[in-house]
Amino acid sequence: MNLSFPSIQKTGSGTPACLGIVVPAYNEAATIADVIKTVLAQPLVQELIVVDDASNDGTWAVLQPLAQTDSRIKLFRHEVNQGKGAALRTGFSKTTAPIVMVQDADLEYDPAEYPILVTPILMGKADVVFGSRFIGSGAHRVLYYWHSFGNKILTTLSNMATNLNLTDMETGYKAFRREIIQQVNIEENRFGFEPEITAKVSRLNVRIYEVAISYYGRTYAEGKKIGWRDGVSALRCILKYNFFSRTPKTFLVVDKAVVPAKVEV
Repeated sequence: MNLSFPSIQKTGSGTPACLGIVVPAYNEAATIADVIKTVLAQPLVQELIVVDDASNDGTWAVLQPLAQTDSRIKLFRHEVNQGKGAALRTGFSKTTAPIVMVQDADLEYDPAEYPILVTPILMGKADVVFGSRFIGSGAHRVLYYWHSFGNKILTTLSNMATNLNLTDMETGYKAFRREIIQQVNIEENRFGFEPEITAKVSRLNVRIYEVAISYYGRTYAEGKKIGWRDGVSALRCILKYNFFSRTPKTFLVVDKAVVPAKVEV
């Protein structure tokens, strides 16, 4: 059985807001206000779901007055720190927008590029889109060689297991049709979300695209949290979710009305 999704045509009627942004936040008091302001300035954004993963630096105090300024903001808080994957699990369960994306609570990825990510979905050609930092001509901050090298190794190993030809499996910019991401059981609590979701999506009967994006990375002094232990965890997740925790190929039942019938991209 094959899935049949409605094609979404370009028209002159404008582009309806159709994007749900999930922001996992942990100790991001210094940047969260700017992130929210930038995200809400994007015309495609229908809702912004922020999950504070038990921050202890005042992030929650910054968030509460911001939520009063725009009805699109929905706040949730974990009483105990659980990790990025756990925050995303909470956020995905709360979203109602037709297309869902993750925005980290910094500006390493540019919200102005949301249209680049969602255009293949809006055109009816894709169901999941990965934003690659390693293709195209967008701006990329020069940072850590071994991070880049490790990313390429992990992407290669993931591709060998999934038979996908991605260039950036670990990218933080992935766009999903809502009914797809909400039917995936996310088990990882930390940064293992990326290889886990890649493995599980690869076994669905969905169309996966990749587009070029920019990347404005942070240093550790600026708040970057991922480290070598997370690379080891990613390798564990590639093995676990591709070889030791496999589920049968799944065919999703899709609500054909979840995306507006006509949009201008």
